[in-house]
Amino acid sequence: MAVIDIHIHYSPRSLIEPTLASLPSPDAKLTRYTDGIPSYTLHGQLHDLDRHLAMMDHAGMDLAVISSAEGMPGDLPRSRVVNDDLHALVPRYKGRIIGMAHTGPLAGKAGLEELDRAWTELGLRGVAIASTLGGKGLDDEALYPFYEKVQAAGQFIFVHPTLACGTLGTQGFGAYDLFRTVGREFELVTAVLRLCCGGVLDRFPMLNIVMSHFGGGISTLVGRIRDYQDKEFWGLAADPIHGRRPKRDFDYYLHERLYFDTGGHFGEMTAVRAALLNIPPSRLLFGTDYPQEIRAPEDVKAFVDNLKALDLPPAEIDAILGGNARALLG
Repeated sequence: MAVIDIHIHYSPRSLIEPTLASLPSPDAKLTRYTDGIPSYTLHGQLHDLDRHLAMMDHAGMDLAVISSAEGMPGDLPRSRVVNDDLHALVPRYKGRIIGMAHTGPLAGKAGLEELDRAWTELGLRGVAIASTLGGKGLDDEALYPFYEKVQAAGQFIFVHPTLACGTLGTQGFGAYDLFRTVGREFELVTAVLRLCCGGVLDRFPMLNIVMSHFGGGISTLVGRIRDYQDKEFWGLAADPIHGRRPKRDFDYYLHERLYFDTGGHFGEMTAVRAALLNIPPSRLLFGTDYPQEIRAPEDVKAFVDNLKALDLPPAEIDAILGGNARALLG
């Protein structure tokens, strides 16, 4: 049973060096704020792939697929730094680590050319993006050339929660770290709906997309979402915007089109069991969100062990822990 983690964070030291220099120790932490709202916590583990590998050995993990918050928001120059850094570092780990590509999905020709460079010259896989890009949702037509490029290349998109307040703005998140606690999950739920109801998955039928964090825990909302697709019932059939529906029933996109990773919930098995109520094991990928929401190797190992103990057929457990990711990675 191969164990493949699709959701592991990494930050090039060069991009976070000024922050690290101010910290008293490698395990000290400093939180980055965006418009007064906590958005990302920086610490020494983020750039230390040797510690990543030690964690993997302890947890019994075979392969890690690395992405970087520094490249997800779509800043093309920073994405290039991330890509170059991953290209330089990954070969040291002899097949245990794969780097994801990063680019500016809204950067036009230059952003698409960076994908070509990342995939063909640098040996990176897929592409990691945030759930909101330049203030635009994932259904925005400005992203269609990006989607076409990824689909034609047979690559995949990994969608991480936006690192700033995105489509929600800062209103309502001014205390208690509310945006990172629950706002990010709402952003992922709305991103799933935008991809489905906005017709992106219908327009690009071969496009593979991985939604992190169980799609914001969307499984518990499926009944509500499903019934709101009855536009006639809600008096919206004639509304060109709110009355718009995807070509197929909502469940089809959860069962056949989207993938979801197990990261973002601190290894809590209640989140896994809730996801399985409406998302089949064939669409779930193992992810830890290390070294952010899970940082201790012991906690990663416990999560792996708990997944192995799920009351599912062994083939389905194997699919979640690595088989589905292996197929996605080709």
